[in-house]
Amino acid sequence: MQEVYLRLTSYPNTRILSGDMSTQDVKERLALLQGTLDLLILRILVVGSQHGQGIARAIQETSEEELLVEHGALYPALQRLEERGWISAKWGTSSNNRAARFYSLTTSGRKQLLKETTKWKRLAAAIGRILEPEEGEG
Repeated sequence: MQEVYLRLTSYPNTRILSGDMSTQDVKERLALLQGTLDLLILRILVVGSQHGQGIARAIQETSEEELLVEHGALYPALQRLEERGWISAKWGTSSNNRAARFYSLTTSGRKQLLKETTKWKRLAAAIGRILEPEEGEG
């Protein structure tokens, strides 16, 4: 499985979820925890079916421009989720009248989203407890 990286860009407050392993300075990349992009895709599809570009745009907008998903990370993730049965895909026509694959959350995907959301909330809470300064700490 290809790792997904959080790449800091020259745009303020913007990170890119990337599968691209270019010669960029590795010090500016942070490996995302495995499953992050999958979870975000599943969450976006709760609202309804969407094509790949729409999913990427929804992640960007929902994260208030903090996250940008590159094609090199998005489409392998969509394939992986479809292979696991968590999403399904069918061809349709996009708003700009082009053929596009539209992805939908399956019943199995909804169950997985709930399971993963619970795990991520627990993880975030645990990390938050560690990062919070103790009383008397300077």
